[in-house]
Amino acid sequence: MTPEVLVSTFNLEHIGALLALAFFFGLAFEEYFSGSRIKPPGGVRTFPLLALIGALLYALDPERKFLLIAGLLILGLWLALYYRERLRHGLPAIDDDDDGDDESAQLDGGIMGPVCNLIAYLLGPVTLTTPLWVPVSIAVFAVLLISARARLHRLAATLRDGEIVTLAKFLIIIGIILPLLPDTPVTSLTDITPYQVWLAVVTVSTLSYASYLVQRFIAPDHGLLISAALGGLYSSTATTIILSRRASDKTQGANAVQSAIVLATSIMFLRILVVVGVFDLDLATTLFMPLVLLCGLGLAAAYAIQKIGTPRDGSKSKATPPANPLEVTTAITFAGLFIVLSVAVAWAKTRFGEEGLFLLGALAGVTDVDPFVLNLAQGAGALNLNVAATAILIAASSNNMLKAGYTLIVAGRQHGLKPALTLFALAAMGLVAAFVMLHRT
Repeated sequence: MTPEVLVSTFNLEHIGALLALAFFFGLAFEEYFSGSRIKPPGGVRTFPLLALIGALLYALDPERKFLLIAGLLILGLWLALYYRERLRHGLPAIDDDDDGDDESAQLDGGIMGPVCNLIAYLLGPVTLTTPLWVPVSIAVFAVLLISARARLHRLAATLRDGEIVTLAKFLIIIGIILPLLPDTPVTSLTDITPYQVWLAVVTVSTLSYASYLVQRFIAPDHGLLISAALGGLYSSTATTIILSRRASDKTQGANAVQSAIVLATSIMFLRILVVVGVFDLDLATTLFMPLVLLCGLGLAAAYAIQKIGTPRDGSKSKATPPANPLEVTTAITFAGLFIVLSVAVAWAKTRFGEEGLFLLGALAGVTDVDPFVLNLAQGAGALNLNVAATAILIAASSNNMLKAGYTLIVAGRQHGLKPALTLFALAAMGLVAAFVMLHRT
């Protein structure tokens, strides 16, 4: 390599960023091992030097990278020898996951020290060959992992059986199946493609799983109303049934449970708006005012039910334990229902015109409103926006009538009448909004 190429590779911006990141990484390393009986190699001086060595060896042989690989092998060999000698001299290798009582002993064990040294070495060539956000992200992520050791172990301790498997299912849904599906129609019955079908599944699954994680890990003990609001994000119908079963529970205020039932449906309107906005911003804009108005009326009703007649002792209601909404069978069922409704939408439009969508929306509301809403959102370009918005409002109103019926049946007249009447009222106002939307010029 000529001196000119070497100088151009080591520009001031990259060298400054490299030294700053390595120094920052070294500070976090020193803090992490400050309580260790014998501190492993590495720190605020070693890491900048390792990063410079890695960068220099790469710059001297950028095409074959023999020097960089040789340096990595030598460093890895030295770290392996160090680790073996440390174990030989009476410092047991206590795994980072060990919950022993001696904190300093835990810090002495594991391979965190050698791994951090290897990362510091590789920061050099990464900084020279990639945009600066890449080494910055690597350094910050490594520091966060070092600093958040206790929190990560507490998180691992709170995981229920099967939650890692659930996360794996979510990654399969979003990261493996979706990219493999074709984005061309496979039948003349509908213009919806397999990719669009699964994209709808991904959209709903992501919203559902995110609300579950918030309720499970961030706000698990913040009361019944927050549980109902988060439940409304992934299934207001399921949340309504669960809460209706608890409406007669005398250990909780009846008003709190009744208010939570209405709150879950109020949040459903925002959920519909978000889901539609992902696929068709124009349709979401058309629906914005009626859905926000219905949400506001529902929230006001929920607040009134909560406050009127609430006991003065102010006892807090227990949160509803969140049920994991993400299952492969649920996703497959959703996809199947989405395809059926896609064919039905195309058939109803051809057979009865756009008005046929209204009857279909009323029928879809008694099953699952999301597949119908997503079908219209993905095919709204071929529909009049007011017609599509009207059909969605009719489906939401039909779904609210269904939930009102569930509430009366499950909770009984004494405990379910107030929320049921409120849901009927929201359904009626939704139909009024649909009528106004349809006749709007």
